[in-house]
Amino acid sequence: MTQYGIRLKETDMDEDEFFDLLAGLNETTALIKVAQIRSETDKEMLKHYTPEMKKIRQDWLNRFKDDDANKEQIDNNFKTIFNAFKAMSKR
Repeated sequence: MTQYGIRLKETDMDEDEFFDLLAGLNETTALIKVAQIRSETDKEMLKHYTPEMKKIRQDWLNRFKDDDANKEQIDNNFKTIFNAFKAMSKR
């Protein structure tokens, strides 16, 4: 997490702290840019998307097209991602 000067490999943090930091990332980070592309719903904004941005968004939407995930499933997905980050950082 370059924005904070933290190297996940060298940091021992709990899940809540990780998600607090993740929530505070600024708009210039690649992760936030991709999240914004994926979540955009304004038709006027979507008209100005590049082909690459459209592909990122469409791939994301297709992934959940037939998914009726509830909040618990989404929370579990985030926990899985967090645990994967922690596991990768310990290699």
